[in-house]
Amino acid sequence: NPLNPLTIAVSSGNHTQVLPQCNNSVSEQAGSAALEESAPYCSDSRQLRLVDGGGPCAGRVEILDQGSWGTICDDGWDLDDAHVVCRQLGCGQALNATGSAHFGAGSGPIWMDDLNCTGKESHVWRCPSRGWGRHDCRHKEDAGVICSGPCCTLSTG
Repeated sequence: NPLNPLTIAVSSGNHTQVLPQCNNSVSEQAGSAALEESAPYCSDSRQLRLVDGGGPCAGRVEILDQGSWGTICDDGWDLDDAHVVCRQLGCGQALNATGSAHFGAGSGPIWMDDLNCTGKESHVWRCPSRGWGRHDCRHKEDAGVICSGPCCTLSTG
């Protein structure tokens, strides 16, 4: 009984949970326990970070997928797109959506292009775009963000 290529069944105890997968990339995990830990939802198999911005809430936007850190192209990149990134990282509001590799050119794949977020998406990879891995860009067009920073900082003293 072959499974749909877009789903994975996880058996734990006496129930089976079917987890959605993003695209067709099914990560090979050792056993169902590891799978439940690392990918409770399809989006959790991807990670997001900001690089070369001097802190955790500014920099070039990079996404980890299929073992490779890649970038987002700046075509159509605006504050709505940047806001989704800042919120996803717990970095407050977007103050600036930078283009033209403002924080330096990345390397690896260019995962997204022509982003058109509404600003309300939970993850940047859920925003409308040209399609995962589809672009007409080079790394000199890598997108970046400057966020306001974490909403709540604890001051000691």
